[in-house]
Amino acid sequence: MKKFGIGCAAIGGILILILIVLGIAGAGSYNRMVRLSQGVNQQWAQVQNNYQRRADLIPNLVNTVSGAANFEKSTLTEVTQARASVGQVKIDPNNAPTDPSKLAEYQQAQGQLSSALSRLLVVSERYPELKANANFLSLQAQLEGTENRIAVARMDFNNAVQAYDTTIKSFPTVLFAGALGFQEKPYFNATPGAATPPNVQFNFGGSNSATSTNR
Repeated sequence: MKKFGIGCAAIGGILILILIVLGIAGAGSYNRMVRLSQGVNQQWAQVQNNYQRRADLIPNLVNTVSGAANFEKSTLTEVTQARASVGQVKIDPNNAPTDPSKLAEYQQAQGQLSSALSRLLVVSERYPELKANANFLSLQAQLEGTENRIAVARMDFNNAVQAYDTTIKSFPTVLFAGALGFQEKPYFNATPGAATPPNVQFNFGGSNSATSTNR
C-alpha cells in the first residue's frame, strides 16, 4: 500500500511538472503572439502615416496645377473626388484590420487615388508653365518620395502580418490562439500592373527624370 502511494505521488508529481512546462510554454507563446500583433499594428500605423502624408500634399498640388491656363478641370476633379473617397472609408488608423473586405475596400480607394494622381502628372507634362514652377517641382518630388515610402511601408506591413499569421497557425498556438482573441490578419494584395509601373517622363529644366508611380 505504501509503494502504491509512492507511485501515485510520483505520477502526480510528473503530471504537475508537465502542467508547469505546458503553462510556461503557453505563456511564452501568448507573449509572442502579443508582440507580433503589436508589430503588425505598428507597421499599419506607418502605412497610415505615409498615406496621410500623400493626402496632405494633394490640396497644394491641385491649387498649383489649377493655376495653369486652361488646365483640364476633369483631371483635377478626379483627384479631389478620389481623395474624398479615401476619407469615406472608415478604418482604424491604429489597429490593423482583421476583415479582408475592409482592407480590400481601403486598398481600392487608395489605388484609385494613385491612378488619378498619375494621370494628373501625365497631363501636367503638357503645360510649360508648370515645368518652370518651383512649387510644382517641389510638390512633385515630395509626392514621388511619398509614393516610394508607401510601397516600403506596405511591404513591411505584409512581412509583419506574415510572421503573425504563421505563428497563430502553427502548433501548439493554433490550439488556443482563436480562444484568446488572436485572429488572422489580411495582407495588402499586389496591385495589377504593379510589377511594371508606368514611367512618366518629366523634362524639367532640360533634364530628364522618370517617376514610377507605386500603387
